[in-house]
Amino acid sequence: MTERKPALGLTPSQTVGPFYAYALTPRAYGGSELANERIATDGVSGERITIRGHVLDGDGEPVPDAMIEVWQADADGHHNAGGNAGFTGFGRAETSPEGFFHFETVRPGAVEGLNGTRQAPHLAVSVFARGLLLRLVTRIYFSDDPANASDAVLALVPHERRETLIAQRGPDGVFHFDIRLQGEGETVFFDV
Repeated sequence: MTERKPALGLTPSQTVGPFYAYALTPRAYGGSELANERIATDGVSGERITIRGHVLDGDGEPVPDAMIEVWQADADGHHNAGGNAGFTGFGRAETSPEGFFHFETVRPGAVEGLNGTRQAPHLAVSVFARGLLLRLVTRIYFSDDPANASDAVLALVPHERRETLIAQRGPDGVFHFDIRLQGEGETVFFDV
């Protein structure tokens, strides 16, 4: 007599992690509200700017538990800003329950690109969120910068989608930049 094996059943679903709030986004656990959102302190030279935005899912709903990381050059276009006390070049922000994030910094300068060309001032951005097995990579450019017209990376993006990479300066002087993970108006993400 042969032994009968039990029929295979459905396995329970799993929530996709990782979850960042415990160690990487300290505000939720009593850390400083601006611990990582202030990239440049008041003494750093350059135009002071604030970038505000939301992380939104494919339905336009806020993502309340995403983590945004940014890297940028200083006002002179240097990533390794040795001697520029108060400038880290790096920021990390968790989103609020409304999907809101912000950074306080100085406007970056143009950086050297391939073949000695200059890249328009920008911030490099990584997006981490539940359901994403890998980070999403994008950039934030500035709406009022004429160097955008000659930026080699921005030129790779179809004209009708470039606006998803450009922060708009509001009447209050604050740059606004929403990150849409999918759907209509999806932010352009780079394959790195």
